[in-house]
Amino acid sequence: MAYTTIDDPSAYFHTQLYTGTGSELSVTNNANAGDFKPDWIWIKQRNASTDHGMFDSTRGVTKNLKTNKTDTESTEVQSVKTFNTDGFTLGTSGDYNGSSDTHVAWQWKANGGTTSTDTNGAVDSTVQANTTAGFSIVTWTSAGSTNVGHGLGVAPNLIIIKARNAAENWLVGSDEIVWTKRIRLNLTDASANSSAFGQAPTSSIFYCSPANASYNYVAYCFAEKQGYSKFGSYTGNGNADGPFVYTGFKPAWLMLRNTVDGEDWLIWDVKRDIANSTGNPMTGRLKANDTIAEVNGNDIDFLSNGFKIRTDSGYANGNGNTIIYMAFAEHPFVSSKGAPTTAR
Repeated sequence: MAYTTIDDPSAYFHTQLYTGTGSELSVTNNANAGDFKPDWIWIKQRNASTDHGMFDSTRGVTKNLKTNKTDTESTEVQSVKTFNTDGFTLGTSGDYNGSSDTHVAWQWKANGGTTSTDTNGAVDSTVQANTTAGFSIVTWTSAGSTNVGHGLGVAPNLIIIKARNAAENWLVGSDEIVWTKRIRLNLTDASANSSAFGQAPTSSIFYCSPANASYNYVAYCFAEKQGYSKFGSYTGNGNADGPFVYTGFKPAWLMLRNTVDGEDWLIWDVKRDIANSTGNPMTGRLKANDTIAEVNGNDIDFLSNGFKIRTDSGYANGNGNTIIYMAFAEHPFVSSKGAPTTAR
């Protein structure tokens, strides 16, 4: 039996750990993993409270957005200085390359920095798309309530938007919270009715209703790909024997958010498993909306075909609450050749 799937997720997503030096540093991804030129890099210091840093090859080197803040895009000349064929080079930034500080860099591949103009929307957009991996980086200047081309060829399941030249909240739209609502990446408030997205995206455009017609925006658009990515939700049961969530792959990276008020955006990955490097439960937790350092906990298992919640805490398992998630694979549950994977 043949399966249509991505057999090697590391060709499109990679987590790299590194220790800062305080001087210019070339971060090289592990051999035979993440052997690509990254187009979206998300960095967080693990051992101290610092801002998240988000860089992409469309906006260009040194251009930083911080997921825990509303700040405008900043130019930080000592942050990410180059996107390399197998990693990236950092300057002397204390947040991202402080001497002896430990860091994590999550990296995604789009189109090697090559963009094109998409004329499908009401305004032209600049698009860098990887249709195989279901990921595109989109920039545009708003013309008020409008629609924008995303370049994926299929409708995205989840979109993250940030104004670059205005202090505005990060907006997240998803199939799982319906497109007439939004939830904000930098805050802990509940999902709410909003005209920010307005209606579901199509195979060529997504809808947006930004606050100001002069704002420059960036959007990160994601469409599910079998064996590689999943953007879904589950309902919490408030029990330490929590839900099992099927993704169709062994997760490498997971971010989830309880959609009620007061909960954080939580991130786990297989490389930072600080207390149990070869098995479950996963223990190293970071918050996309907070500067907090890495926290140890026993919240979740990564399995061969999904993940299992192991806590009764509201952030991951509030009783009756809807928890949304985005996940990327370490290995498909079953490859295109029918080869199964194993759990951790």
